[in-house]
Amino acid sequence: MHFSSWPSLIGIAVASYLIGSIASAVIVARIFKLPDPRQAGSGNPGATNVLRLGGKKAAIFTLLGDLGKGLAPVLLLRALGAPDEALAVAALFAFIGHLFPIFFGFKGGKGVATAAGALLGLNPIIGGLAVGTWLLVAKITRYSSAAAIAAAIMAALTSVYFGSPPILLAINLMSIALIYRHRQNIRRLLRGEEPRIGQKSHAKSHAKSHAKSHAKSHAKSNAPASPTSSQEASGQEESSQ
Repeated sequence: MHFSSWPSLIGIAVASYLIGSIASAVIVARIFKLPDPRQAGSGNPGATNVLRLGGKKAAIFTLLGDLGKGLAPVLLLRALGAPDEALAVAALFAFIGHLFPIFFGFKGGKGVATAAGALLGLNPIIGGLAVGTWLLVAKITRYSSAAAIAAAIMAALTSVYFGSPPILLAINLMSIALIYRHRQNIRRLLRGEEPRIGQKSHAKSHAKSHAKSHAKSHAKSNAPASPTSSQEASGQEESSQ
């Protein structure tokens, strides 16, 4: 099969995009009966937000799903002997599918795990260095967004030395898109408002605290008067008469 022909590359792009459009976070949230990650927490359908909403088990399934849909198309084509340009197209369009999933209203995640899977399939050295960078920065800072940005930069830099021209182009496009998708996170990092890994967002915690306080005040105001208070009130009425 001529994987380098335009019909083949278009077919690879479409198939990879459809695979990338499978939103693992949304599916896992439905299975675990969690809030829709596109509407709850940070609003990002990714493993970090699922961790906040449903804990480690749901987050692990989300992470594996997102990682796998970036890795699988590239590995399949590599096993079939496809050239680098076909691998690059598969990686890039699986990533695009995650960002803009056709099955979920084109509202996807930031693409960190899917990009990691694609990088590992394209070049294990580039992918390994990017994943290692993410783990190191996440461990030091506890910021998933900072780790993702650092990993994207590492991938772009190492692709210059270890990637062929098609792979270099695909990785740099993914890195630019990934950093752009984190633009709100960058602003929150600069303001010191970015939640750390496993930490609920400030707004959500504040709303929860406010709701508890309101409920407590409401219950206190509606509580029946104690016998002692009733007797005191009765005694005051008698003395006034």
